Formats: sequence, structure tokens, C-alpha cells
Amino acid sequence: MAKIAVRHLTKSYNGGRVVALQDISFEVQPYESLCILGPSGCGKTTLLRLVDCLISRDQGEVLLDGEPVTTPRPDVAVVFQHFGLFPWKNLEENISYGLALRGEARQEIAQRVERYIELVGLRGFEKSYPYQLSGGMQQRAGLARALAVNPSLLLMDEPFGSLDAQTRETLQEELSKILQQERKTMLFVTHSIDEAIYLGDRILLMTPRPGRIREILGVKIPRPRDISRVRSDPQSIQLRNYIWAQLKQHADNS
Repeated sequence: MAKIAVRHLTKSYNGGRVVALQDISFEVQPYESLCILGPSGCGKTTLLRLVDCLISRDQGEVLLDGEPVTTPRPDVAVVFQHFGLFPWKNLEENISYGLALRGEARQEIAQRVERYIELVGLRGFEKSYPYQLSGGMQQRAGLARALAVNPSLLLMDEPFGSLDAQTRETLQEELSKILQQERKTMLFVTHSIDEAIYLGDRILLMTPRPGRIREILGVKIPRPRDISRVRSDPQSIQLRNYIWAQLKQHADNS
């Protein structure tokens, strides 16, 4: 059974005058990483919000483990580009927030927070507040908070888009390792072709608005992956050139 099944999703705004997404259908298998790539304004973020029922859909349905998704699910975690940390809470308190809302036992919360602080490499900063952390560290904290609730599905909306190139690559590598260790299914929105190739098992390529699926491309590069080797891999180069040509063709025709 597919982990996620999206069937004929359509979403419009302004009373139907602006169609953001039109007839989107695809499936994601358990433990698969599907990267969503397309031009600005094609509805990538809208698609993630529809999957988690953060906004209403005009048509279509989303199934998670075969069950219709009609409200936000506790086993789905969303990580946005902005860090979303509470400035008045320290690192431990931010990461434990979702667990506390669920009423988890204090000892269980402490164990999970400790585990995920270690996993994202933030040991030693447990009592630090967001203003005392770098951008990359704040994004690590946001990822730890999402993982601490043990979601079966991660929805990632350009989480590294605002970071410098070096920090971005470091967090890409960390996320890749975490996905292998934690066995999560992931939908990852990005504007970066290289990021999509490195993190994705497949890449969903979208058209300009109204967003439709142009095609879904497989990434056959074995895991675990090394960023420098992926970049020089002949398949990666061929795939990058092909995707760029498709995106440039749409830009030239717009």
C-alpha cells in the first residue's frame, strides 16, 4: 500500500479565478523521499498544505496509509522555511512543545528531547534561546521538534532555502542520514535541482500555474549518497541538464 495517495487534487483562490493546482495525482511509497520541483508560483507549497489539510481543497482526496485525510494528522510533521521557534522558549522547551501538547509523560519527553538534540548535533545548546542560535542551528532545532513527535510522514517546505550554501549542504547531508536512520517518508519542496537530486528517490516536476504534474523522474543513484560524488555522477549531470531544460522551456514560453 502507498504511504500517500493523492488523487485529482484541485485548488483555486479568489472565488475560482486563480487556479493554483489542477488535477494532481501521484503516490509515494513507504520510506520514499519525493522531491517537488517547479517554477515559482506553481503551487508547491499549496500542495503540501493540502496534503496535511492545513487548507481546504476544491476537489480530490488525500489518503495516508489508505485512510482519507480530512484534518491535520498527529503522525504528520511539517517543517517550513521559517524556523517557527518560540522566542521565549529555550531549545529543550521548543523541541518538547509537541510532545507536551500530546500529554506525554515527563520522563518520555526528556528522553526524546535528549535523543533528537543529539541526532541533529545540538548537544550543549539545550538551554539556549533562538536568538542565541545561528540560522542553521535554528533549522536543526525545527527539524528536531518535528522528529520528536515520531511522525510517519515529513512535509518539508524549502526548509534550507534561507541558509547560506555551506550550511545548506551540511543540513542536506544530515537530513539524508536521518531519513535512513529513522525510516521516514518525505515530501520535500525545493527550488534547487541539485537539492532535489541529492535528497530525492524521485522528483515530481511541475508546470507553471495552474500547477500540474509534468512528469515524475526517478533518481537511481544508490544510497548512502555523498554530495560531491552525486554532483559528478553522470546520471546526476544528465538529470540536472534535462530538468533545467524543462524549466527553462517553460520560462521562455511564459
